[in-house]
Amino acid sequence: MQRAVRHAIPRAVLRRVLEAIAVALILATICFALVHAIPGDMALRIAVSRLGVENTSPDAVERIRDAEMLSRPLIAQYGDWLQAVVSGDIGRSFVSGRPVTEELRGAGGYTLRLAAIAWLLSYAFALPIGIAAGLAPNGALDRATALGAAALSSLPTFMIGIALISVFVLSLDWLPPAGYRRPENLVLPAVTLALGLMAPSVRIIRNAVVEVQDATYMTYARIRGFGRIKAFARHGLRNASVPIVTFAALQFAYLMDGFFVVETLFNYPGIGDAMVKALLARDVPVVMGCALLIGTTYAVISLLADLICMALDPRLVDEGHGSR
Repeated sequence: MQRAVRHAIPRAVLRRVLEAIAVALILATICFALVHAIPGDMALRIAVSRLGVENTSPDAVERIRDAEMLSRPLIAQYGDWLQAVVSGDIGRSFVSGRPVTEELRGAGGYTLRLAAIAWLLSYAFALPIGIAAGLAPNGALDRATALGAAALSSLPTFMIGIALISVFVLSLDWLPPAGYRRPENLVLPAVTLALGLMAPSVRIIRNAVVEVQDATYMTYARIRGFGRIKAFARHGLRNASVPIVTFAALQFAYLMDGFFVVETLFNYPGIGDAMVKALLARDVPVVMGCALLIGTTYAVISLLADLICMALDPRLVDEGHGSR
């Protein structure tokens, strides 16, 4: 079995690398099409973002159009970008002129920090609550968490953020409303994301624990004299971890959706904020660079989830599907 796991790891890595390339290119292609579908003159929008309204003139617009070769057919522009990506160059920003990698390096660091804090915070609460609810299904805690999770899941991310601002900024004046230079600036955006992540996580953890509780080996453990909690800790925890790890990786999709809202709402300079500003400025290279980064990161996280799940349950190797 261990040999099978060792042989499966290279296949899982190769599969995820290919998926990363495919997902990133699909996202970038969609973003390219959407940016060019926005009504208005792209060269004019870039000129305004680069020079300011007062310094924008028809001559400046035409110079930008010629310099960035925006008059060429879209398929030719896309082909040149794709060829550059294959060679390892994802281009320069239309607005700042800086390489896209430099534009995204700082933003990616801010987003990674926020994501890590929000994810850890959500599971710091979701794991104990979900396990406790699963060990006593249909109890008071289980019903309360189901109600709370349903309420949180029904709220859009921006409404959670606005509610936190109303309470902790406007009413109590405990925290700053926006910014990024001080540690306390991370509290509200991290809690906003964590609450959205925690709502489905609690129910997934609870359902995984309930399913394990009904397994034959758990019944046998209790017959041998183990209590419910001890039997779960000794025999059920590892098996319950597989769907939890898989879902934790899938939650990255929620985080990406939340970043666009949260970073804009709290004026936090991450990837979501950079992509929104690039869309408004029609800065195509930055938009497509963000799409490449998001797609690649999602594939890497999925690969790590696959490897963790195969380590937790080597039987998944025989199925040939990793963690899925």
